[in-house]
Amino acid sequence: MSYYLYTHQYYNVDIEAYVGLIYKAEYPEMKIEDVHKKVYTELKGTNPKIFGITPQDEEIAVGENTYYKILSENPKAYEEELQLFSVKPFYNFVNWMFFKLGFKAPVAVSLTSIFSFVAILVLIFSFLIQILKNYPLAFILTVLISLFKPLLEASRHASADSLSCLLLLVSFYIFVVKKNHLWATVFAMLCILTRPEYFILYSFLYILIYFYRNSLQLSRSKLLMSYGYIFLSFFLIQYFNQISWSTLVMNQFTKVQIYPISDPDPFYFPDYLNYVKKVIMLDFNGSYFPILLLFIVIILANKFSVNSRRSWLQSLFFATIYVSVFLRFLIFPSLANRMMIGFYLLIILSLIYIQNSKTDIFKNSLEAGK
Repeated sequence: MSYYLYTHQYYNVDIEAYVGLIYKAEYPEMKIEDVHKKVYTELKGTNPKIFGITPQDEEIAVGENTYYKILSENPKAYEEELQLFSVKPFYNFVNWMFFKLGFKAPVAVSLTSIFSFVAILVLIFSFLIQILKNYPLAFILTVLISLFKPLLEASRHASADSLSCLLLLVSFYIFVVKKNHLWATVFAMLCILTRPEYFILYSFLYILIYFYRNSLQLSRSKLLMSYGYIFLSFFLIQYFNQISWSTLVMNQFTKVQIYPISDPDPFYFPDYLNYVKKVIMLDFNGSYFPILLLFIVIILANKFSVNSRRSWLQSLFFATIYVSVFLRFLIFPSLANRMMIGFYLLIILSLIYIQNSKTDIFKNSLEAGK
């Protein structure tokens, strides 16, 4: 599967920014005109059709496709666009490390997604072995998850989706299974440094953990210190970020900004609100969240007890995920499947954990008299 992903990479337009950031890190003295020329020459040789965009193509945000064509011709606009992608420092660092190992820059970006895909499956297999105590079943489920479309799509794109998903799952695995709060915090920080919007999820989870800290055997001081490091990771990104969130939202979904730093258009809240109202239900229904919610309700209802703290913790945990998803949507109005793989896999693995809390994940609880 990894070989297939490597030979069938999808060269989305984001790759030109990530490759440019690699060259800026490696050659800090290189002029932006030279970086621009090097990036587009190299990418056109890899996939000549990637920038064959015409203004007649369908444009979701006003001028979106025309915008990418302008970037391929205008070094100044391209330089400002790089700031939209510099808010993912750890992802860019990993890309640069693969480049330092001798791979070409476009290949380095692809390898980050592919190796993250492999590591995700290894982690899932390890988790399932410990929960299911059944090697054949753990192997079958891991293979089925490896065919999950959002996971495959993320691994074919030049994006931080796969790496951020890996770091999210690692932080949970270490916290829940290994009971190592320090390293769970470290990987949570790296996750936020890869995709800053995961700060929303971690913030709500820390609130939830705070109220259940005695059951989890965590002191208040340790928990607050841990969250302080999480907040610091997010704050550092915002401190060095040159583009406001309002401009970022508008650039992606309302009107693309040719010069988001030097000459951004004013943000109009009514336009943003109209866009959100228009797409929120369509995006939600087009994702996997409704079907996963159905399974959450079925599994939790079978085990729910009003007097059980564990039942309430499980319910609040899934509620936290869904609230985080919708709040993230308000900041980044999209529920594109490949961007949601961290949330998807977190839900799926949590349901497996809950359902297997007796003896067998596929055991019919009705037969057990429950």
